[in-house]
Amino acid sequence: MPEVKDTTDRFVAAFNAHDEHALHALHADDIKFNAPGGFKATNAKDATAFAMTWLKAFPDGKMKVRSEITSGPWVVQEILMEGTHTAPLNSPTGVIPATHKKTVGHGVQILRVEDGKIAEARLYYDQLEMMTQLGLIPAPATV
Repeated sequence: MPEVKDTTDRFVAAFNAHDEHALHALHADDIKFNAPGGFKATNAKDATAFAMTWLKAFPDGKMKVRSEITSGPWVVQEILMEGTHTAPLNSPTGVIPATHKKTVGHGVQILRVEDGKIAEARLYYDQLEMMTQLGLIPAPATV
């Protein structure tokens, strides 16, 4: 389904351009979105706000799709997120002040496209890796 791949490609491009309007336009009005920390969104406004929270905290943030599988309306993407934490990040546990540290995070997003919009999204990323890179928890000891 070319429409599915086109929609997810446009989503990645809008994210990397930090284009809030384009991101909002790509989210279905009644999207079902889940992310780590118990975040859930059931509308385009909240799903877009989640992305913008990260993009504001990491103004140079970019997403790279490392691998991708498309099956019917579903797309599974292995992603690499890179950016420098230069502004406060609103998290489920409160605001994390800017650490000015560069991060490289690994994750997966599972997207379902319907009528050219993302109707369902599930995001998974290594929270421990992120918190360690930000200097918020100590790095694990090596053996």
